[in-house]
Amino acid sequence: MSFTTYTKNNSKHGAKISKDVIRRKRGKYGFLRKQELRMYGAIDLGTNNCRLLIARPTGHGFKVVSSFSRIVRLGEGLSESRSLSAKAMERTISALAICSEKLKSLDVVKTRNIATEACRRASNCSEFLARIEKETGLAFEAITSNEEARLAFRGCQPLLNLEQPHALVFDIGGGSTEVIWAKINAENYDILDVLSLQVGVVTLAEEYGTNEISNDSYRNMVNEISGQLTSFCSRNRIKQNIVENNVQMLGTSGTVTTLGAVHLNLNHYDRSLIDGLDLTFDELNSASQKLISLDFQGRSGMSCIGNERAELVVPGCAILDAICHAWPVGRLRVADRGLREGMLLGLMAEDGVPVKGNPAANSQQKNAPTPHKKAGTTV
Repeated sequence: MSFTTYTKNNSKHGAKISKDVIRRKRGKYGFLRKQELRMYGAIDLGTNNCRLLIARPTGHGFKVVSSFSRIVRLGEGLSESRSLSAKAMERTISALAICSEKLKSLDVVKTRNIATEACRRASNCSEFLARIEKETGLAFEAITSNEEARLAFRGCQPLLNLEQPHALVFDIGGGSTEVIWAKINAENYDILDVLSLQVGVVTLAEEYGTNEISNDSYRNMVNEISGQLTSFCSRNRIKQNIVENNVQMLGTSGTVTTLGAVHLNLNHYDRSLIDGLDLTFDELNSASQKLISLDFQGRSGMSCIGNERAELVVPGCAILDAICHAWPVGRLRVADRGLREGMLLGLMAEDGVPVKGNPAANSQQKNAPTPHKKAGTTV
């Protein structure tokens, strides 16, 4: 595990925060840490996106101070070449330079920066991560699929219902999909098993195309995923637990948040209405069918999707379709959170901050605005 830490003059130094990084004042009973003023950062460099989150602890959770997201397509062409392309690396470093400046300007004391499936698979990963550190000052680690699943689960865990003994949590990414099987233990959930599929929205899009996807192509995508879920299902007796009504399902990814926005007919994406939203499988299917029935132009014309998501959302629907058919829980909770939140909680806990995580964003909206359809938009 590697960290990037900053002093007040923004210089980079070792792997752990030294005492002089945190300016503490002596109070009546000793030093005051003033943890509420400390900033933490997390960067998730995925196959498709580069995302930054900066936050400070507040009570048992944290307050987001700044965020940044940019589609960099790091894994573009990786399936064929097995290496990161020069253009993809340039796009990514440009985005990471912005992340580095944001971290310095906000006096962030510690960050964790991770790279996922694209870097795991790339033959030139080590050289690329060394170049990132040289040009931006950010130290990255290419994490394992199990660590990726653990971090995503930790970030989403506050949304789980503690009255259900088992949880199926999945994260549909650009280059891989992680499925987590967890069980309640006292007042927390423990991960029992993880399935990592080397298939995500980008890899499926490159294999099947993105503009006009026929019904046959869509079913082939679903079948490709379904065949990889069987053994994981059997060894954990997941279907038996579903029959006994012992399982809840939670999804974190651009796919499920987009479907939540489509279901609500949102004019513009609003996290406060999506994070923690509960959808039935019928509602998910209805939203998916709306997107599948449109061509690329129709999907990109929807304001809550746009051009960049329009070519990847149908492959995401296929992955979700396979998961829902394999495990007919009947309801899904949507999480607009994941890896970055899991990293932040971990960093804060290591510094002795008693954080558990933030509650669902949409449960706090007692007077949420009525969702509406944009004139001339088909959803």
